[in-house]
Amino acid sequence: MPDYGPDPFSTSRLDALPLDVSYADEMKAVLADPALHTYTGGTPEDPDTLRARYARQSAGSPDPAELWWNWVLRVRTDGRLAGYVQATVRGSRAEIAWVVGTGWQGLGYAKEAATGLVEHLGGCGARTVVAHIHPDHAASAAVAAGAGLAPTEEWEDGEVRWRLELSDEAARRGEQAE
Repeated sequence: MPDYGPDPFSTSRLDALPLDVSYADEMKAVLADPALHTYTGGTPEDPDTLRARYARQSAGSPDPAELWWNWVLRVRTDGRLAGYVQATVRGSRAEIAWVVGTGWQGLGYAKEAATGLVEHLGGCGARTVVAHIHPDHAASAAVAAGAGLAPTEEWEDGEVRWRLELSDEAARRGEQAE
């Protein structure tokens, strides 16, 4: 995988823009609903805390073998931010996550963003994509499945590990095209 910050990428309706501290104020409103923390824990962050977190994330991992890639999601039709996607990259393995604000849920943005992220990471050299999903979070499970990930028998911190081997996926696409 390249050793640089995240490149922007786009899907049919979304632009994924590299995270910057300047997005914190708008993202505070996007992430304000306590329901977003039902399965992940925590509470909505105040603007100063969110700015500090974005500064840390934008600076990158202190571990040179690990890349922190974070993007905010901008809806092209209205220019508003709707959520974020992120990837922690170690070699050819990327661990991903996504959050879409409650005002944008149910519109397919999470699936579109996660699918676009997987495709983007594959183009950057990722071969294994992993996500961890709470076993009761049906919406996130549907997003993961829609992005091509499948649940495994593995668990971490009370969540099911979902995985996609991109080399296997590419082989399946090739078989289907014949």
